[in-house]
Amino acid sequence: MSSISVIGSGFSGLSAAAYLSAAGHEVHVFEKNTSIGGRARQLKTDSGYLFDMGPSWYWMPDVFEKFFSDFGYSVSDFYELKLLNPSFEVVFGEDDKMSVPENFDALCKLFESIESGSAAQLKKFMDEAEYKYKTGIENLVYKPGLSIAEFADLDLIKGVFRLQVFSSFSKHVRKYFSNPKLISLMEFPILFLGAMPQDTPALYSLMNYAGLKLGTWYPVGGFGKVIDAMTNVAKINGATFHLNSAVEKIGIENNLAKHLVVNGEIIHCDAIIASADYHHVESKLLPEEFRNYNESYWQKKTFAPSCIIYFLGINKKLKSLHHHTLFFDEDIDQHSKEIYKTSQWPTKPLFYVCCPSKSDDGVAPVGHENLFLLLPIAPGLEDNEETREKYFQVMISRLEKQVNENILSRIDYKKSYCVNDFTMDYNSYKGNAYGLANTLMQTAILKPKIRNKKVKNLFYTGQLTVPGPGVPPSIISGKIAAEQLLKHLNKINHEVII
Repeated sequence: MSSISVIGSGFSGLSAAAYLSAAGHEVHVFEKNTSIGGRARQLKTDSGYLFDMGPSWYWMPDVFEKFFSDFGYSVSDFYELKLLNPSFEVVFGEDDKMSVPENFDALCKLFESIESGSAAQLKKFMDEAEYKYKTGIENLVYKPGLSIAEFADLDLIKGVFRLQVFSSFSKHVRKYFSNPKLISLMEFPILFLGAMPQDTPALYSLMNYAGLKLGTWYPVGGFGKVIDAMTNVAKINGATFHLNSAVEKIGIENNLAKHLVVNGEIIHCDAIIASADYHHVESKLLPEEFRNYNESYWQKKTFAPSCIIYFLGINKKLKSLHHHTLFFDEDIDQHSKEIYKTSQWPTKPLFYVCCPSKSDDGVAPVGHENLFLLLPIAPGLEDNEETREKYFQVMISRLEKQVNENILSRIDYKKSYCVNDFTMDYNSYKGNAYGLANTLMQTAILKPKIRNKKVKNLFYTGQLTVPGPGVPPSIISGKIAAEQLLKHLNKINHEVII
């Protein structure tokens, strides 16, 4: 049995801890914050509000189910899932909105009502997207991305053109649809994947299949319930968690990680999985000679957005608001360029509103609403209270206009979260919220390596390495990192026996 240290308790860290402890190793998870969960922490107020601080879209339910089944459990053993209907609503302008049904036949009818012939086109689009999803989930995302040889599978090579890794997502969508509303609907997941639609591989239409065909779900109690469940699995298998435990240094001896310095104390270990921000681990915790990448490498990378978030408690019920609402009443191309090309605060921003109290009575006091306002922005922008308040007023005024109700005067809780907070709480590079953009040049083997090239027992996991940003990919990333570390330990044990 080896002693393994995991730095960080986000989804990838919890996943890695669960697999490693289940394999019989002594696992210690070190979390710098006061609660487990990383970006998926929850904020509880004295007045009875419960906010998810990070993820709010539960897509790819099969990935969560697969994780728990690996340990002999089911999702239903830990939390209740609700299928949302409508899945979400898209606001295109005053008195111009689209409710996206969870039923695919109803969705086809909706498309046909907007653009003649688009129902048949949507079915063709989804057939391709389903192939990409199933091939991607089964054959691509669980690969460690260490060598091109991993992809030397005849079936995979034959299917590479169907996967459309080298095609533009933007062009792909426009082959099927011409109506601007339908195009915006299909492109919206890409905004959060971290690149302009024209710079994102058409492979990622698999996200449309995940969201529009597999459905949008909600874990009752919020994403904190998922964190609790994964934590329980790790603890049941013997993992130990240490909160308020900031890792300050990784000690290296003879090209092996031998200890961590945690709050000034030396903690010995046989191997390490770093689930914290990859750039932070390399630039702050490792001596320069043991880093995979230098600073110029990171500066050249394309990062997914940061965001400005407002957590709001409203002391009344809002009649015409659904669980998820996307405000696409401004130009998506302009906002995208200001995130990914010109790196500036948006002039006419798109934003997103989550109201989980529509689906869950437990996240707000009786008769109140729980609101989460999110506006994606370029990482690394100057962040101050004046700017935050400016964009809050933009979002709240458009929301009030849309629901035709006064909200501002009924706010009884308000908290903002932005670039500076992501940097402080998660050591996030440039305050990014979602990780590396899923561009062609940052896919699979072209992502930062999951294994340190110079320190044999140090592995990385999370949204800055394979397979990429998002909750399901982070859970998968933890499993990949754990498997690679177990292979390393097995190799060492075999060498010792010989």
